Amino acid sequence: MKLITASILPKVIRKRPVDSFKGTYGKVALIGGNQNYGGAIIMSTLGTVSAGAGLTTTFTAPSNQSSLHAWIPEAMFADYQDQTLLQQLLPTMTVISLGSGLGTDQQALELIHTVFDLVTPHQTLLLDGSALTLIARDHLQLPSANIILTPHQMEWERLTGVKLAEQNPETNQRAYNQLAANQPHLIAVVKSAQTEVFTPTGAFQNTTGTPAQATGGMGDTLAGIVSGFAAQFADLDAAVLAAVYTHSAVADQLAQQQYVVLPHQISAALPRFMHEHQAE
Repeated sequence: MKLITASILPKVIRKRPVDSFKGTYGKVALIGGNQNYGGAIIMSTLGTVSAGAGLTTTFTAPSNQSSLHAWIPEAMFADYQDQTLLQQLLPTMTVISLGSGLGTDQQALELIHTVFDLVTPHQTLLLDGSALTLIARDHLQLPSANIILTPHQMEWERLTGVKLAEQNPETNQRAYNQLAANQPHLIAVVKSAQTEVFTPTGAFQNTTGTPAQATGGMGDTLAGIVSGFAAQFADLDAAVLAAVYTHSAVADQLAQQQYVVLPHQISAALPRFMHEHQAE
């Protein structure tokens, strides 16, 4: 298993061309945040926009609209119950991120089916949180697309059957191989104190991270950062590795002066971190 180090950053984060514009850096749709878990999709949105995605649309419960715009006016709002809008906008997206704060009720399940029906093979679909729980519970078949899974260890157990106590690089690799067997391109980010990333090109272990990250919303923020990187950087595997490294490297910096690192603080620090690590 290879290590993810700072050397990945200049390979991915490049100085922006002077003639680029917002369309150059991809379109992201974030779908989640029911009436009880709006904070999750807001944190994910913060991560995506702060990571540099060109255009970000957040499909969420209408009750979250005011909070979303108060936190991050750069993101557009859409009602995730609006089937016409979903059918109109989702095919235009570079990346679709589904699951942060979505919940596991019938409405959430129907929304997953809608997204799975609409996503196309050339798009990237990130599946997080509640979406992973429903996929495991109802044995849903993944659609044909570039798939990124971002499970924590219990969600990984639900998806693969590998018990938490038995998870290690070898068992996780075998489980990934089974999941990826029928997918054109699948990446699994198995979150833990030493996050492991499995891609078609190899297996990797992150070298950044701190116990100060052990707070709610950290995974939602990671999903947002991964979405933002995947939307704007051409090499999908490298973009995911760089996003995983960056998320925790920023936390490491903040933890030098803080007992707890809050997820939205990572997003706030992202633009400066990316500026410091871009390649000319």
